Amino acid sequence: MIRPILAISLCALLCACAGEPAPQTIPLPSQPPAGEPRGFIGMSASGLLNAFGSPTFVRKENGSAIWRYDEKDCRAFFFLYAKGASQVVRHVETIPRGTDIAADPTCLASLHHQPVS
Repeated sequence: MIRPILAISLCALLCACAGEPAPQTIPLPSQPPAGEPRGFIGMSASGLLNAFGSPTFVRKENGSAIWRYDEKDCRAFFFLYAKGASQVVRHVETIPRGTDIAADPTCLASLHHQPVS
């Protein structure tokens, strides 16, 4: 008795699923251009603080960190990874992006903080 009920239940379930539309896929954004802006790769966290001040947002995960700096017309993302006991910049991206690299030099220049002497 249980088998016919099970078979009917499975058929009903399959029929119900067959009428549902396939989930829509959303394409990933295009990959940023290759290359890094000059002068930032290998910069220490303290050097980054000296150049740009305190970040607007920090996310830490598994020994790495993302520091985000915001300005009216741009955002910069610095990806820091462990190097010995400290962290150094390994990648930089901005919104808007550069034309031939992932970071726009004009955006980075607008965020640059001059340290107080």
